[in-house]
Amino acid sequence: MDTATAPIPVRSPLPDGLAGSTVVILGGTSGIGLAAGAMLRSVGARVVLVGRNKGRLDAAVERVGGGDQVIGETADVADLDALEGIFERAGSVDHVLVTAGVIGGPTPVTEVTRDGAWEDFQSRLWGVLATARVAASRLPVGGSITFTSGTLLMRPIPGFAGTIAAAGGVEPLSRQLAVELAPRRLRVNTVRYGVIDTPLARTVAGAGPDTEGDEKMAQAALATPLGRYGTADEAAAAAVFVMANPYVTGSILTIDGGGSLA
Repeated sequence: MDTATAPIPVRSPLPDGLAGSTVVILGGTSGIGLAAGAMLRSVGARVVLVGRNKGRLDAAVERVGGGDQVIGETADVADLDALEGIFERAGSVDHVLVTAGVIGGPTPVTEVTRDGAWEDFQSRLWGVLATARVAASRLPVGGSITFTSGTLLMRPIPGFAGTIAAAGGVEPLSRQLAVELAPRRLRVNTVRYGVIDTPLARTVAGAGPDTEGDEKMAQAALATPLGRYGTADEAAAAAVFVMANPYVTGSILTIDGGGSLA
């Protein structure tokens, strides 16, 4: 039956409905991506973790476990040829999660450079667009693409003009793709995160992985509605939710512990 006339399949909207599927996670070596990989593997999914650093990638694969059901691929999300190769080697892929993207330290707009802005664009916007281009022709009916964004888009702070200019395109792009890929019966969503206690967030905050870093993050989070920042597992669960529920597409799901209300 033509995918343009066949409805999207009905299946369990719970995470265990992903058992037996293959999920490619771009940015799967730490933080939210790594937590999502472990969560997906725990429900029986085959996981392909993608990262730029081979050492961190090997450590992530070992941490997720699962033997030949967890694969590590070294690539830059902005490299179209590398993405093509990942999907070819992975074989059948059902879902894609993109958490990759570099956030540098704050830079006043008066000091933004063309090279720096282009790096932000490649890492954030081109990375998700390239992933969508590769995935769109490979995912089966019922497949999904999930992007990530942040509440800085809604509550900007000084010093991130270049990052926001690039990342700001992710949410409207996901809605556009949800419409464009609907005839293929593919779903596209974005999860918008507040501050999640990950290595990346700690780097931006100038907090290390030690006890001193724990105390700095905890102190900074006291002003939030829930009194703490989110965990990587809490963040990953949201991505797994939109991936698992076959009736969710074109959505921007905010997971910020009420931070955008403060």
